Amino acid sequence: QLQLVESGGGLVQPGGSLRLSCAASGLTLDYYGVGWFRQAPGKGHEAVSCINYSDGSTYYSDSIKGRFTISRDRAKNTVYLEMSGLKPEDTAVYYCTARALFITTISTMCHMDYSRDMDYWGNGTLVTVSS
Repeated sequence: QLQLVESGGGLVQPGGSLRLSCAASGLTLDYYGVGWFRQAPGKGHEAVSCINYSDGSTYYSDSIKGRFTISRDRAKNTVYLEMSGLKPEDTAVYYCTARALFITTISTMCHMDYSRDMDYWGNGTLVTVSS
């Protein structure tokens, strides 16, 4: 079993930056895609960014493209989401997920259903962007 633990959320002013971490244990993330999804108050889950852990290919949603960067540290079995230029509309609980990829592309993974199509989920970390 794969366990995912997110950290790094908090309160930040508009225009500020945060780095979220998703630490994996139990299994190596090789052969998995790792995705960051978020859920704003009163809304459904939205894919933010996904990364193919093996080859490092990435996908970004249009809402955060150019502001967020996803990366991984293979030695630490950890995936990061660097967020800059934060806006109040980025306020949400951010969840880390993992899905075995096989022939699935990372773009396809980021268009899949959060609840139905992922294999593993973290418990989430809250990001609040407010002055």
